[in-house]
Amino acid sequence: MTDIRRKPRHRRRRTAVAVGVPLALTAAGTFAYGTDLGLFGADAQASASAATAAPAWATATADGFASVDALGQKGTYGGRDGKTVTVKTLADLEKYATAAEPYVIVVAATINMNPVGKEIKVASDKTIVGSGTSGQIVGGGFFLGTGVHNVIIRNLTIRDAYQGVWNDKDHDFDAIQMDGAHHVWIDHNDLRHMADGLIDVRKDSTNITVSWNKLSDNNKTFGIGWTTNVVTDITIHHNWFRETEQRNPSTDNAAHAHLYNNFLEDAAGTTIKSSYGNYSRGRTKMVLENSYFQGMNNPVTRDSTAAIVQKGNTFVATSGRNESGGTAFDPKTFYTYSLDRTADVPALLKAGVGPRSNIGTAATATTKAAAATTLTVAADGSGQYRTVQAAVNAVPANNPSRVVISVKPGTYRELVKVPSNKPHVTIQGSGASRKDTTIVYNNASGTPKPDGSGTYGTGGSATVAVEADDFQARNLTISNDFDEGAHQDIAGQAVALRTAADKVFLDGVIVSGDQDTLLVDTASKDKLGRVYMTNSYVVGNVDFIFGRATAVIDKSVITLKKRWNGTSAGYVTAPSTVAGRKGILIANSTVNGDVSDRTFYLGRPWHAGGDAALDPQTTVRNTTLSAAIRTTPWTDMSGFSWKDDRFAEYMNKGAGAATGSTSTDRPLLTDAQAANQEVADWLGDWTPSA
Repeated sequence: MTDIRRKPRHRRRRTAVAVGVPLALTAAGTFAYGTDLGLFGADAQASASAATAAPAWATATADGFASVDALGQKGTYGGRDGKTVTVKTLADLEKYATAAEPYVIVVAATINMNPVGKEIKVASDKTIVGSGTSGQIVGGGFFLGTGVHNVIIRNLTIRDAYQGVWNDKDHDFDAIQMDGAHHVWIDHNDLRHMADGLIDVRKDSTNITVSWNKLSDNNKTFGIGWTTNVVTDITIHHNWFRETEQRNPSTDNAAHAHLYNNFLEDAAGTTIKSSYGNYSRGRTKMVLENSYFQGMNNPVTRDSTAAIVQKGNTFVATSGRNESGGTAFDPKTFYTYSLDRTADVPALLKAGVGPRSNIGTAATATTKAAAATTLTVAADGSGQYRTVQAAVNAVPANNPSRVVISVKPGTYRELVKVPSNKPHVTIQGSGASRKDTTIVYNNASGTPKPDGSGTYGTGGSATVAVEADDFQARNLTISNDFDEGAHQDIAGQAVALRTAADKVFLDGVIVSGDQDTLLVDTASKDKLGRVYMTNSYVVGNVDFIFGRATAVIDKSVITLKKRWNGTSAGYVTAPSTVAGRKGILIANSTVNGDVSDRTFYLGRPWHAGGDAALDPQTTVRNTTLSAAIRTTPWTDMSGFSWKDDRFAEYMNKGAGAATGSTSTDRPLLTDAQAANQEVADWLGDWTPSA
């Protein structure tokens, strides 16, 4: 393993981001390749619709105590009654956040606070929302003063005001601080590594809801109170506290504190040790329900004057104080809510907290995207073009906006190439199923070219070749049906889809072949190429996901296929990653197929051209592995040892998953390492969206 271990107190990491709504994958073997809707269901089919004037995220309202009418305010809805503006600079963010009138403020860039520790003084009636995962506030945060109300802070990463002193008493640099504010909703944020608190709810602030956030890598994390008045009403639900030492939260003199379905985790093997978890102090009345505590010291504590009523909580490997007592209140007398099962909380929150790609990204009445041009293809002549390539040819060079090539159901036996000077192209099947529209051909490495100029190489054999950035494929099948058994005279490499571009989004597709099915490449060795595949199938047997791109296979099914002679033997991945870049990530998926047990490797290192400077990487995590996977799932290739490169697993399950602790033959990521190998780490500043 060549991954660098970082000290937990100083690590900077992104939280996992799943594109769209997180899907729960069912056990391996319960789905077979070839069903109409397969694993993903009818709602996973690609569709195109007109932009609405107000997307759901722009009109969303808070739940919990932030939804309760009080102090002249009817619930919390932020700036939905005002204009929507998009900001990319500190000056613009501060201009709109401090304005008197309501605004929905979409943060669409990384904004560095100047000076470090700056907290923007947010005025009432504001929604501040990150655009997908691209909205980041670095080195500072937000302050809500006395009387400020009706504020939503949502879908942002706020991070890294840390000044190098763990128990910092000199720098009050918070992510979100409120002194005397009311009706505030803090939702789906990634808050980490600040000099002081991640959230401070102080000086009689009330009617607060904190939901679906990841709070991590911090000392004094979440404080509530700081007065002798018993005023604050607060709901804290579905938050993941990970590697936070104290105040998780500390709740002082809260009139009503309702905490439910939170996950508090002190990961083993790091230098951050929890002092305590949920703390009820003063005259606080706290209801604590269906939360999950992993490895925490003193997970639940209370003062003699405070109350905690516990219901349905789970404690794993915890130690120290775990207390309850006194009488509290019934939250349902204030608002309705439903509890998730406690056992489901860790997986649910790992998949669902933090910024979402589908929040802050849709067009609005004031920021509509340019309408896409649609070209139709139909083999029977009922469309504008009879072939997909003819439609691609019709796209103007250097087109500035999206062109959708809508392909009617049918089989299109042709080669398709999207050249580099035609970005923003979507090829989309218009049928009810991804099986209804198929693009297929049968070239292989060694197949003679029709013009007599030689033979195709591996990359040249692709049925569909994508060389243009910002390409999308949806709701169709791309296949190479080369008959290896009938052509033993030439090599068996036969690519279905080759990508050599950045920001390639494959959604709801089948990519099918035998050897070398999916080639994820880059335009050149020095250029970045990112590929995100979701809700899809990849079918093959030998090195059938391979190349040097930074590629994510997420929420998909990888189907293992027997070789042409009926034998079971193969390799799922063959990365040829450039040193210093991310390689292939398989996450939240299923690997199975009608093959013999223990016959397939998860991967091997492809040092293309014998280049020893490459550093191939495959990570397989949170994925169900069938018994087809070998107990030693990595192997050498062409004289290069996989142990010299980057191959690892994390939290897989199924008959083919690792059992026990890590070993030199089957390395497993630690929790700290896994925190830096999530989908968002692969995608960087790119948020795939339709």
